[in-house]
Amino acid sequence: MPSPLSAAASLALMALVALLSVSTFSPAVVDATALTYNVAAHERACFYAWNDIPKKKIAFYFAVQSGGSFDIDVDVRDPNQKQLLSLEKERQGDYVFTGNEVGEYSFCFSNDMSTFAEKAVDFEISIEHEKRAAQMEATEKGTGPQAHTNAMDESLFRLSGELNQIDRMQKYFKTRENRNFATVISTESRIFWFSLSESALIVVMSAMQVFVVRTFFSSGKRSYV
Repeated sequence: MPSPLSAAASLALMALVALLSVSTFSPAVVDATALTYNVAAHERACFYAWNDIPKKKIAFYFAVQSGGSFDIDVDVRDPNQKQLLSLEKERQGDYVFTGNEVGEYSFCFSNDMSTFAEKAVDFEISIEHEKRAAQMEATEKGTGPQAHTNAMDESLFRLSGELNQIDRMQKYFKTRENRNFATVISTESRIFWFSLSESALIVVMSAMQVFVVRTFFSSGKRSYV
């Protein structure tokens, strides 16, 4: 009788084999890049994504994780240098647009407003063929050529979408946590310097009081003599 551990291992192996099979025989429909980049002060950093087929869906996500006021300027242009997105002093964003042109799309971050603050930016660029949506709709209606054979492929695709949403939520909470932590550090720093200034002021006032009292009694003693 097989042990529960060996049964679980067998199930995991079967799931892995199924996933590899679907990945092997199903064409890739999504190209994605996720990076973290430190944008120096007065720097303009650009990243590029290639769109080989018109009408592809381009998704762009970014979030400033640290530095300054957690804001940055963003500029997105198509291969013809037509501006698709222009943002100033934005902390984060999640945008989707259609790539009508074939060629290289530019995604630029500008930190010109900062004098010395370096900013860490998380961003993700993904390109997906919109034909995928039509295929899914045909499969659901039972009219596609592989309506009854690619159920596992569709399940994995939906699972990938759900995991993407979870990943975005985790990034959002990570950004909020970093900003709240920066606020706490800033508040602690202000409290420290305020307390230090208050202590120094008390010492100065005490010294002045001692000096005034000693001067008063010294001058009074000399007047009687």
